[in-house]
Amino acid sequence: MGLDRHETARHSAAEGAVAIGQTDQLASGRKLRFAAFALIMFLVIPILLGRSPYFITVLTNGAVLSFISMGVWITFSIGRMNLAQGAFALVGGYAAAILSTRYGISFWLCLPVSGLVSAALGAIIGWPVLRLKGVYFAMTTLSLTEAIRLLALNGGDITKGATGIVNIPRPGPISIFGITILRFDGANPLPYYFLACTLLVLGILGVWRLSASRLGWVFRSLRQNEDLATSIGINVAKYRVMAFAICCFMGGIGGAFFAAFHQNIYPATYTIADSVNFMLYCFLGGLAYIFGPAVGAFLLVISFELLHAVQDYQTLIYGLLMIACMLWLPNGILSLGRIHFRQRKNLVS
Repeated sequence: MGLDRHETARHSAAEGAVAIGQTDQLASGRKLRFAAFALIMFLVIPILLGRSPYFITVLTNGAVLSFISMGVWITFSIGRMNLAQGAFALVGGYAAAILSTRYGISFWLCLPVSGLVSAALGAIIGWPVLRLKGVYFAMTTLSLTEAIRLLALNGGDITKGATGIVNIPRPGPISIFGITILRFDGANPLPYYFLACTLLVLGILGVWRLSASRLGWVFRSLRQNEDLATSIGINVAKYRVMAFAICCFMGGIGGAFFAAFHQNIYPATYTIADSVNFMLYCFLGGLAYIFGPAVGAFLLVISFELLHAVQDYQTLIYGLLMIACMLWLPNGILSLGRIHFRQRKNLVS
């Protein structure tokens, strides 16, 4: 009996070591993929496309839309379908515009403040709204997007109504030891591209770290069973609001970036269609993958920019893509790699 127990313990330890080794390999693989992604974004693309303002602008839009969609991915992790991200991007954009045009505050201070304003508003709204689930929460957030748009439209002298806020100051130059590294002007979109890539890389790292932390596990427990999470002492309401506030913070940051990038913002800058698109980026890339929102955003943004002839049917195509993803790729495009890996593994075995 003692030998059997010793043998069982030895086999368990060996299996545990193999599992840890596989986890380490998986983590190393993710780090390599992330490093390759960062290298392509910061080095390869500027070298190949740096003299093409059009393509650099398209990729800049894709990077920031990916960053905003990362926030929606976080709300999916707690089991909520968020259709209000466009509203908080609008709040962040207006916050940055008002602070910079009225009070002359630097963009570099407006950027985090806009995120905090959106996060605070999201926490206040989210505390009662996050009690809803499923389609009820989705419809409420959809209504919230339109409510924020109408509030901006009827904001009087604060938001300038339908005329919006224009002539928003550009970001100041970035200097180190008196040497200007990046200068933001209208002629060259490349500095904005580097800033957008920096936001995206920081966003991926932040969400990656969040997903692997205890907080990420708590978020996933809420998605699986909120009643069970409550029974083991988790403050469900607090963590729901926390996830929603992080999502709104990322939306506000993205909205502030676009306000400075385009130097204007209007009530129609973000509508219900934009909130649906942020969700679609997550679906298309894959809800089970941190890179899912980025893959979905870049794929759709680049595709529709290159295919000008079908842009009039963009809403229809987006709807068809969402239906197709739910039917044939419920885990997104990135799941194709996992399916291919399993098939190869089955062939080898």
